[in-house]
Amino acid sequence: MARTSREETIRQDELTLKRFGYIQELYRTMGGFSNFAISFTIISILSGPFTLFGFGLFASGPASGAWGWPIVTVFAMLVAMTMAETASAYPTTGGLYFWASMLGGPGWGWFTGWFNLIGQVAITAGIDYGLAIFVDALINQYAPSFPVAGHAGAVATLGIYAVILLAHAFLNINGVRVVAILNDVSVWWHIGGAFVIVLALAFFAPHHTHVWSFIFTVAKTHTGFPAWYGFLIGLLLASYTITGFDASAHMSEETVGASSAPSWGIVLSVAISGVVGYLLLLAMMAAVPSLGKTLAASNAVLYVLTTGLGSVAGTLLFVVALVAMFFCGMSSVTANSRMIYAFARDNGLPASASLKKLNGIRSPMNAIWLAVVLAFLLAVPALWSTVVYSAVTSIGVIGLFISYVIPAFLKLLYPHRFVPGPWSLGRWGRVVGWLSVLWVAFICVLFSLPVTGPITAANFNYTPVVLGVVLLILLPVYFLRARETFQGPAILHHQDAVEAVTE
Repeated sequence: MARTSREETIRQDELTLKRFGYIQELYRTMGGFSNFAISFTIISILSGPFTLFGFGLFASGPASGAWGWPIVTVFAMLVAMTMAETASAYPTTGGLYFWASMLGGPGWGWFTGWFNLIGQVAITAGIDYGLAIFVDALINQYAPSFPVAGHAGAVATLGIYAVILLAHAFLNINGVRVVAILNDVSVWWHIGGAFVIVLALAFFAPHHTHVWSFIFTVAKTHTGFPAWYGFLIGLLLASYTITGFDASAHMSEETVGASSAPSWGIVLSVAISGVVGYLLLLAMMAAVPSLGKTLAASNAVLYVLTTGLGSVAGTLLFVVALVAMFFCGMSSVTANSRMIYAFARDNGLPASASLKKLNGIRSPMNAIWLAVVLAFLLAVPALWSTVVYSAVTSIGVIGLFISYVIPAFLKLLYPHRFVPGPWSLGRWGRVVGWLSVLWVAFICVLFSLPVTGPITAANFNYTPVVLGVVLLILLPVYFLRARETFQGPAILHHQDAVEAVTE
C-alpha cells in the first residue's frame, strides 16, 4: 500500500510539472527528509558559526553571537516562510527565477536568476574556502612550517580549496542518489557533532568566573569603528550561516511530494539550525579563554577547542567540524548546479544548450563544473587582499537574499497573480512578506559597508564594487539582448503549456 501511495504521489508531481510546461527529466527519488537535509546541510551549524567565529569576535566580541544570532534567526525565518509559501505554489527546480517570472514577468525572472546564481556561487566559495582555511590551520598544527599567513599561506589555502572543489564536483557528478545518502548522514553528523561539542565544552572546558556576564554584556569591537557599528557588522556571522535554504526548492523536481515537502524542508532547516546553532555558539563563547589571545590565534575555533579540551580532544572535535563543512560544500554545489540547469533550460544563461544537458545518470554535469569553476575564480583575489573572505560571504548573503525576496515583493505588488499551494501563510502572508522585504533591504546596505577602519586598499570591502560591476554588466545585457532572447519559463511562451494548465 505504501509503495502504491508513493507511486501515486510521484505521478501527481509529474503532472504538476507538466502543467508548468516541463517533462520529468531528473530522477525523483528524494523523500521529505532528504529534501530537508540538503538545506540543513548547506546552512550547516558546524560550518558558518565556525568559519566566521573569529570574525564575529573581531566585530563585536560575544555580542555578535549572543544577541545577533537570535535576531537574525527570527528575520531569516520570516524570509523562509514566505519562500516556503511560494515554493508550494510553484514546485519546480530553479525555484526563484521561475517564481519571479510567473509573478512579475520574464524580466523580473531573469534578474532574480542572476542574483541567485551569484549568491549561490559566493556561498559555495565561502563554504569551501572556509574549509580550506581550517584544513590549513590543522596541517599547521602538526607541521608548523606549513604556511597559514601572508602570501604563502594564501597560495596554500587556494591550493587546498581547489582540491576540495574538485572532490565536490566528482561527488555530484555521480548523481542525486549519492548526494541524498550523504545528506541524510550529514543531518545526524551535524546534530550529533554539535551536541558533542556543546557537552564537551560545558562539562570539561574551564570558563570565566562570570561567564554569562562575559557572553551577554561584552561588546568590544576591533573594527576601528564604534561598538554599535561593530555589532551590526557582526550580524554577518548569523546571516551567512542561516542562508542557502533555497536548496530545498531547487530540488523540487527530484523530491516526492513536491508541493509540500520542500516547503517544510525550507522552514524546518532554518528553525532547527537556529536553535542548535545558538547552543553551539553559546558554548564556544563560554569557553573563550581570552578574547585577545583568541583573536591573535591563527584559527580562533581550533584555539578555543584545544585550549579548553586539550590538544587531542580539541583537535578531534575540530575534525568533526571539518567533515561537516565538507558535507556542506558538497550540498551547496548540488543546489548551485540545479539552479544553473533550470535557468539554462529556459535559456537564461550563455551556453544554455550545453548547461542544460544531463549525463547518463541524469546529473547536470556541465552545470556542476561551471558552479565549481566560478566559485574558484571568486576566491582568487584572496591572494592579494586580507578581507576577501568576509567580502565573499557578504556577496553570498546579499545575492541570495535579494533573489529570495524579489518573489515575496512581487506577491505583495501583484497579489491577484498568486494562487497559494497546499503550504500557505493565509492572511499572515502580507505581514511576513513586508517584514522580509524590509529586512533584506537593511542587510543589503549593511553588508556593503566597510568592515575595518581606517579604510585601506588591503582591507577595503569590495562587496558593493562587485555587485555594482555585476549590475553594470547585467543591465545592458538584458536590454540589448536578453529581453529578446529570454522569454521566461516555458509556460509563459509555449501555447501547448498554457493549454495544459487551463485543461
